[in-house]
Amino acid sequence: MNTFKRTLLNRIWSLSIVHTKLFTLALTGICLAGFAMASSLPHKTRAVTIVHSKKKDYKFNATISRNVLENYLDRSITMQSLLVGKGNFDDNLRMIKNIGAKFIGRSVCQWGEEADIPKNLQQEKELAAKVHESDPDIILQACIFEIVTNQVDQLAIPEWAFTALGVPVEKRNFRYADMLYPDGKFKNQWGSGSVPDVSQLETKLYFYYLAVSYINIGIEGIHFGQVELMNKNDPNLDNYNQVLTLIRGYAAKHARRHIILCDSHVPSGGFVRNGKLLMDFHAFPLRIMEIPGQPEKAMLKVGHTDALYGRSKGGITPSGWSCEHLPYLVEFDNYGVSKHPGEEKAGDIPFWVWGYDEISWFAHQDKQYRTKWLIYAYKWVKKTDINGHLEMPGDRQTTSPLDHKHWYYANKPSAVVPDGQGDEVTIREIWGRPN
Repeated sequence: MNTFKRTLLNRIWSLSIVHTKLFTLALTGICLAGFAMASSLPHKTRAVTIVHSKKKDYKFNATISRNVLENYLDRSITMQSLLVGKGNFDDNLRMIKNIGAKFIGRSVCQWGEEADIPKNLQQEKELAAKVHESDPDIILQACIFEIVTNQVDQLAIPEWAFTALGVPVEKRNFRYADMLYPDGKFKNQWGSGSVPDVSQLETKLYFYYLAVSYINIGIEGIHFGQVELMNKNDPNLDNYNQVLTLIRGYAAKHARRHIILCDSHVPSGGFVRNGKLLMDFHAFPLRIMEIPGQPEKAMLKVGHTDALYGRSKGGITPSGWSCEHLPYLVEFDNYGVSKHPGEEKAGDIPFWVWGYDEISWFAHQDKQYRTKWLIYAYKWVKKTDINGHLEMPGDRQTTSPLDHKHWYYANKPSAVVPDGQGDEVTIREIWGRPN
């Protein structure tokens, strides 16, 4: 097994909660063509129609109300690495304005390659300013993932990071080895990268450094990845609480609107400490399920693998309001391709969708089916769990050995985006903006 494949499988299998059950799927009478999908939550369902919406409220400062938060989540889209110039930035910005997106997920998506961070920050700052010049209400999200590599040894630790953590100032670089689990857990989990241990001082210094750096360039949201891989030595969440409190303290003084919105993938349903939620909202993959016997067709279902529907934990939010279930996003996740792309039950893991990850499967479909499926998914999530919100696919990495494409673009096809798949038209219509 090559390094990429091993890294891919390790990443997927290492989700903190993976239900090790055999799924017997009774799918008689289920037909995607009619979009009459079962397995909703009866006590939280509602009829959903797509209508041209009234003007939404996107105003917040220091705290964010549930209404405003959900307005943003309702206009969320993944634009992976937007601020490092992936794709055509000008056309991406045109699409963002055209569809009315307000929350730009993964606009900074730094997976390893830490030596490039200082250089990237300069470009990210310049492009973030252009986005906010176009629409000052937009929230740009960066990511602090469950990976660190030995390239981090090349980054100097600023004095203010030591000061914030309350430890003596040293003139030195970060130490990769000091961020890892002392017992070797998850070392080289991603090939040349490892999962950091949030209980280690070095990890907290690094996370604080990244978060402050992102806040300083105009970022207002941070996705903390698979947090449940990084807290194996933090069962009471004391260390996550410490670093998130420090990050929020800095944001209260220096962020564009004096707040940083934190989220993460939460297979257990969320981090709650003494009744208080550590995240401002939750996030998770869609967990798309194959429809047996109908090649390439797929659906959503409550309880499929570790899907989050109906399981987002509640409590007191960082903004001070209480909820039974915290609002959350579901996204088209990327994690690679199986040995048998296009085949049913491709094996290895329960998360393949006809042998692909979620975004690669979606990108592989024809335009008509993508349109139908986006409308179906949007309605299904809203009907099934009123706390859930579909994060639209904008730009994201794919893996497709059949057509050799490595990126999905929702942009309209054009001279500057020749591989655009045109789904921005569907997204605009779903969001109630007439074409």
